[in-house]
Amino acid sequence: MMLNERQRVRKAIRFEKPDRVPMLNFNFDKEDSDIVLVDIQQHFGGADGLQSEWGFVWERVDGTMGQVREPLLKTERDAAALRAPALRAGERIAAAKREMAQYGPDKYFLASLQLSGFTTMSILRGFAQTLEDLVCAPELAQAVADAVFGFETELIDLAARCGFDGVAFYDDWGTQNGLFLSPQMWTELFLPRYKAQFDRVHAHGMDVYFHSCGQIMPIIGGLFDAGVDMLNLSQPNLYDMEALGREYGGRRCFVIPVSYQTTLLTGGREEIYADVARAVRCLGAAGGGLIGYAEDYSSLHMPAENLDYNVSAFRELGRYGEEGVL
Repeated sequence: MMLNERQRVRKAIRFEKPDRVPMLNFNFDKEDSDIVLVDIQQHFGGADGLQSEWGFVWERVDGTMGQVREPLLKTERDAAALRAPALRAGERIAAAKREMAQYGPDKYFLASLQLSGFTTMSILRGFAQTLEDLVCAPELAQAVADAVFGFETELIDLAARCGFDGVAFYDDWGTQNGLFLSPQMWTELFLPRYKAQFDRVHAHGMDVYFHSCGQIMPIIGGLFDAGVDMLNLSQPNLYDMEALGREYGGRRCFVIPVSYQTTLLTGGREEIYADVARAVRCLGAAGGGLIGYAEDYSSLHMPAENLDYNVSAFRELGRYGEEGVL
């Protein structure tokens, strides 16, 4: 039976033997992507793409995301007075539906928060100050979290009204070597908030997509237990893929790119295909559990042909046979 994109993604998440590993093309060729991201929160708005609806402004010297010019919440009084942006429900729903209509009814649509949770908190208040607040001024930190997570909860409800298949959270928790917060503090302060959000997503019949940069192995189990359906680990070069497969392969669904820190920048076809083969073998061999990811990082001087190899490797190596094996 020929599957459409939505069916393929759902089967991959639920280990129901799709015909192939689905693809997420993040910022190019969305027409050829199984998953399409549609922004329902605007952190990169305005004519120049540098304005967040929360009020902070980006500085950018190249094609990357850039850095926030300065924290919006400079004082404790600013933080205590933080209010979420206007919901503008009708306007936001209409814009999302217009964009979804461009790609037809069969795509798997994710409502993207662009940046979320702690990441938004740390931009509003400043990264170091946010960490300090969590220890020295926890009530203030929780007030900022209430505003950020509360607004996201309203957006989750709007996503359901738009007919999205899932909601995409983007919250970075890792450095190159590990978490920048203790697992205990993360579990106490943030896991309950995630659990409430993910439960709400599921209550609307949608799936949870969660992205994090960095090495976050200590909290992967917590994220899955809280309700993550698709976990995007954006730096697979920081992980032992075989160990990840032994721990979660055949039970949990991952969204995995070829490393755009290493292989995609300095490797060639052979290295890219080898990385995809490893991800497929370790995470996607049990009738699902893997979604391929590709992103155009020409801003980092990634060779154009490497993006093509990234996509073709998943297409060629990620095909399932009748028995659901690759």
